[in-house]
Amino acid sequence: MQCLQRKEGKDAMTKASIDLQDLRRRLYVKAKAEPSWRFWGLYVHVCKMETLRAAYAMAKQNDGAPGIDGVTFEVIEAHGVEALLEQLRDELTGRTYKPLPARKQEIPKDGGKVRVLSIPAIRDRVVQGALKLILEPVFEADFQPGSFGYRPKRTAHDAIKRVAEAIAQRKTRVLDFDLRAYFDNVRHDRLLEKVAQRVDDKDIMHLLKLMLKASGKKGVPQGGVISPLLSNLYLNEVDKMLERAREVTRNGKYTNVEYARFADDLVVLINAYKRHDWLIGAVNKRLREEFAKLQVQINDEKSRTVDLERGENFGFLGFDFRYLRGLRGVMRPHYTPKLKKRTALLVIRIADQPVPIEEAPRRGPMPHNGYRDFDTTACRLAFPDFSFVPLQHGLVKMAE
Repeated sequence: MQCLQRKEGKDAMTKASIDLQDLRRRLYVKAKAEPSWRFWGLYVHVCKMETLRAAYAMAKQNDGAPGIDGVTFEVIEAHGVEALLEQLRDELTGRTYKPLPARKQEIPKDGGKVRVLSIPAIRDRVVQGALKLILEPVFEADFQPGSFGYRPKRTAHDAIKRVAEAIAQRKTRVLDFDLRAYFDNVRHDRLLEKVAQRVDDKDIMHLLKLMLKASGKKGVPQGGVISPLLSNLYLNEVDKMLERAREVTRNGKYTNVEYARFADDLVVLINAYKRHDWLIGAVNKRLREEFAKLQVQINDEKSRTVDLERGENFGFLGFDFRYLRGLRGVMRPHYTPKLKKRTALLVIRIADQPVPIEEAPRRGPMPHNGYRDFDTTACRLAFPDFSFVPLQHGLVKMAE
C-alpha cells in the first residue's frame, strides 16, 4: 500500500484497491508502530468513490441544515447521489475542487453572547468527511488517553467517569481551565505544521488549506466535519505535557495528577495530600506555557483553582462536581447536571430551530421524523434512571 511503504513508479500506487475499513486499520497500526512516519500517497484514497460514498452516508446520517447554496439532501437525492459524488471525484482528481464559503449562523450563549456556527454546503461536508476518514486513523494513533472529545469509541460518559474516579482517589484539588474563543483563534500555519509532521502529501495539504481558508483567516469552523479532528490535533501537545506530568509524579501504581479534556473543556485533578501542594503551581505554570506556544488564550475570569475538600465545586461537561459524605459516612464524588443544562437537554428540533419541548405542541405540525433529533443520548447522560422510549413514542404520536 503506497501510503505505508514507498514503491517505485506512480502507476503501481494508484491502481491498488483496498477496502476502506482495512485501509483505516492499517493506517492506524502503521502510525502507532512508527510515531515519526510521514504518510504519503493518501490523496488518491480521498478521491475514491468508496471513500466519498462513506462520507456522504455520514453526512446524511447527521442530517443538518443546508449550506450557503441552499442545497438539501432531498435536492441531491432527486438529482442522484452518484452524480454528485462523481462530480466531486472529478474535481478532486482534476485539482479543480474549491469549497464554497460556509454559511454563518449565530447561536445564543449565556450573558447575551453568541456562538457563530459555520455550516458548510453538503458537497463540502462530503469532501471534509472523505479527508477525515483518511486522516483520522493517522492522528488517532498519536492522541492521548485523557482526550475524549469527538473521538471514535470515546464519549462524554467516559470523560465524566475518569473525573469521578480521580475524585474518588482523593485528587480533589482541581485546575478548571476556560479557553477564550478557542475554535475561533486556531492559527492555520501552526495547525498545518502539525499536520505536516505526519503527512507528506502536497495534495492533502493543499486541500486542507482550501478548507481552512473557506472559513476565514484563522480558526477552525464550528460546524465543519473535520474541525473536531483538527482541534484535537492542535491541543495534542498540551495533552502530551499532561501525560508526562501524570507519569513523572506517579508513585507506583498510584498517580498524583489526572486530567480530562473534551474539545476545549479541560480539568486537571491533583492529589490532596499536603506534600503535593507544589504540583498545583507547577502544572498550572507548564500548562500556561504550552497554551502560550499555541497562542491559545486562557480566560482568567472563568478559570480557577478549586479545593473540593473545602466544599467548593466545579463544572465539567454540564455537570456540577462535588466531594460529599455518603450515607455510609464515606467521602465520595457527587455530580449532577446543572439546572440550566437539564432544561437545555429537553429540546427537540422543528425546521432546524431549537424549541423547548413544552412549547412544541404550540408551534404547528412537526415532520414525522422530527423525534430523531431529540437528544436522548444527552438526556440519558443527565438522567440515567429515566426511560426515554415512551417520550420518543410520544413525539411520534405528536407528529401524527
